[in-house]
Order: sequence, then structure tokens, then C-alpha cells
Amino acid sequence: TRRTLVSILNKCGRLEDFKNNPQKFIDEVAMVIKRMMRQFIVDGIKYEKIGDDQFYAQELFHDNELIGYLDKNMQQSDKSIYDHVVYDSEVESEFAKSFEQSTDIKVYAKLPSWFKIDTPLGSYNPDWAVLVDSESGDKLYFVVETKGSIFSDMLRPAEQAKIDCGEAHFNALGSNVNFTVADKFETFAGCILK
Repeated sequence: TRRTLVSILNKCGRLEDFKNNPQKFIDEVAMVIKRMMRQFIVDGIKYEKIGDDQFYAQELFHDNELIGYLDKNMQQSDKSIYDHVVYDSEVESEFAKSFEQSTDIKVYAKLPSWFKIDTPLGSYNPDWAVLVDSESGDKLYFVVETKGSIFSDMLRPAEQAKIDCGEAHFNALGSNVNFTVADKFETFAGCILK
């Protein structure tokens, strides 16, 4: 916020440098602030080994607590990175139950609200991150968007456009993360077999 920025500038003790070269001062301040923001994110990551395998869970911002009501919008979990999963819809609730029951799902997480992808239409927050053990022994990584329908003409145009941007985002990363939209677990399971 502006108030935070003004506070940082007032406390830095170097405002006189602004008079010498305003553009350089602004560039340097922006660089330092961005570096510190990245540092705070890194400081919030905690790795924990899961079992005897070489898998690690990342815990970001451990001070953020899950808030929900058990059996209303939250259910217990053995495979999620948290003890409970907070869901936003009945479709998500069914997905969480299916993730728990599937022997192919190693671990999953409901992506937090701060995990956003910038799009021309505003930010987009996909629903799930999933690690799958395939029958061939490969590890498959998915980002899953759950919707009541997988047909784009059933979604609002702005919502479909954000999903399209999310898919383009993960494709551009060129990583081994697959993005998929599913209306039920069986639709997602079909993606695993591809």
C-alpha cells in the first residue's frame, strides 16, 4: 500500500539520495523491496520428509490457519498436506473424498486463495495441486480446476477465459506439471491414463 511504501521510505534514512538522481533512487528502492519480498516468501518455506521416500512437503506461511466447519465446508484428510481440507463447493468436496480413496494419489492440496495467476481479466486461483503415482511408477504432477461442467459453453465467458489463461500459464512454464479441468474424479482419472 502507499502507506507502507511511505513508511519504508521515511525509515530508510536515504531520502536525500532522491534529489541526486530520482530515477536511480526509485529503481534501487524497487529492487530492494522486491528482493525483501522474495526473502520473506523463502523464509516462510519449511520442508518435511514424507515417509522413507524422497518426497518433501513445502509449508508456506505456516501462520495461515485453515478456517472451516467440519462436515460443512471442511473434511479430514490423510493424503492432503494438511489434516483437513477446506472446500468451496460440493464438486470440490467429492474430489477431496475421491483423492483420499484413490490408491494412485500420493498427496494433494487445495491451493490457497493467495495462489493466483494474473490474467487480463483479473487473478485466477486454480483448485488443486496433485501428485499421482502412475502404474508405470512415474510421478505425475497436476494442477486441477474443478467445475460442475467440463463444457466451456456451460461456464461464464470470463470464467472460461481465466481457465484458458491458467492453462496457457502452466504450458508456458514448460515444466512437468499438467493442467486439467474436471467435473468429477473419473474425468481427472482419465487424464492420468493419457
